[in-house]
Amino acid sequence: MSISRFLGLSAATVMTIGLAACSTPSAETSDSAAPAASGAFPVTVEHALGETVIETQPERVTTIGWGNQDVALALGIAPVGVDDQTWSMDGSDGLGVYDWTLDAYEALGADEPVVFSTADGTDFESIADTQPGVILAGYSGVTEEDYATLSEIAPTVAYPDAAWLTPWRDVVLTDSAALGLADEGQALVDSLDQEIADATADSAFAGKKAAFFYMSAADLSTISIYGQGDSRTAFLADLGFDLPELAGDGDTFYQDVSAENADQLADIDVIVSYGDSDELLKALQADPLWNTLTAVQNGAVVSVGSGDALSGAVTPTALSIPWMLTDYVALLDGAVALAK
Repeated sequence: MSISRFLGLSAATVMTIGLAACSTPSAETSDSAAPAASGAFPVTVEHALGETVIETQPERVTTIGWGNQDVALALGIAPVGVDDQTWSMDGSDGLGVYDWTLDAYEALGADEPVVFSTADGTDFESIADTQPGVILAGYSGVTEEDYATLSEIAPTVAYPDAAWLTPWRDVVLTDSAALGLADEGQALVDSLDQEIADATADSAFAGKKAAFFYMSAADLSTISIYGQGDSRTAFLADLGFDLPELAGDGDTFYQDVSAENADQLADIDVIVSYGDSDELLKALQADPLWNTLTAVQNGAVVSVGSGDALSGAVTPTALSIPWMLTDYVALLDGAVALAK
């Protein structure tokens, strides 16, 4: 099964290509087992869609969007309901969440969550059925209309700035604040930053330019480069790479580049993309336009797969970062060794 256009291009496409959620334990048996909060309630969280007040520590947490459940789990809270995280991706066990998330539920001794289908947009009815005390949507595409409906179900915390453009650190800080665990959220960010620093300590990424793309070996007439506002591209900067100017600023999600404009990517040392590594590299090197790029000539192309767990993990979350970090850095190390 090919990768979804959400993970390949537009986050909005999650609304049209979701996997149906499989049956899970009932909401009544899936308590979130929240630890004691470090902050005093009520807690007020400002975000792009308003200001949310959580009056008391929520006993039941529900998450929608991408990766918000991993923040709660990393802080010791097992959400009772989560959005489908795999969409058209292969490689899940059928539940609709990835291994790193399931491992955290198991480590907490918690029931697996109700997983909401995203095929037809936000599943308000199923969300309400989980009886949440708070809804976390720090990384999501929640609209103002969605937010109004969700807020009738439970206090809802949306993204701090723009839909689908929340850096992973801000996801952690926003969601943890809503849980009354702001200090623990900052400690989690610090811990993950240290893991990243340790994993890249011996790398040669500094001074090299890398960019994240969506490419299809079957049709290279146009490719898409993710902007600096997208968390996949931003994570390359976290690892120590420089980003090309073409990636735009923090408000850019992606932009298309036609093969005729391949020279616009001439300064990129390492290409990262979805797809099969051998197939994509062969296609790029066989293309008379894309093969003018030094990165392509050198074979400095990293493919993160299509439909497997790694291709999901590189959109970083509080739990996917430690899960994929060693393997991802090794792939990038290999590409940098080829770059000249």
